[in-house]
Amino acid sequence: MSEPRLATSVLVSALRRKAEAEGGFAAILAKGDETAGAVLVILTEKGQNPTAYERLLQADGRYSWSPSTAQLSENTAEVPEFVARRRQFDPDLWVIELDIPSAERFAADMVSLD
Repeated sequence: MSEPRLATSVLVSALRRKAEAEGGFAAILAKGDETAGAVLVILTEKGQNPTAYERLLQADGRYSWSPSTAQLSENTAEVPEFVARRRQFDPDLWVIELDIPSAERFAADMVSLD
């Protein structure tokens, strides 16, 4: 029997609340499937150096966060194009941008929300 999974919309809301509680800003760039959509998080610090992380299903049935293998330019003006390309292949993809102090630490903490 498999473990119940957290609905994607609930996870995205938790990420948003956590970022805002830590003094950051959150913007949902694209909404996907409410229950089982994939999630792509774009982390920035003061609007600079965007880094993408994906929530991936592992062989053991659990999710983990990994840096995205897709190329994301350091130019934040190119983020909308990046999102559009990713959603062409997965229209159920959620994309959330978090502008947060200590983005690397936040990325490490995202595991606790799954």
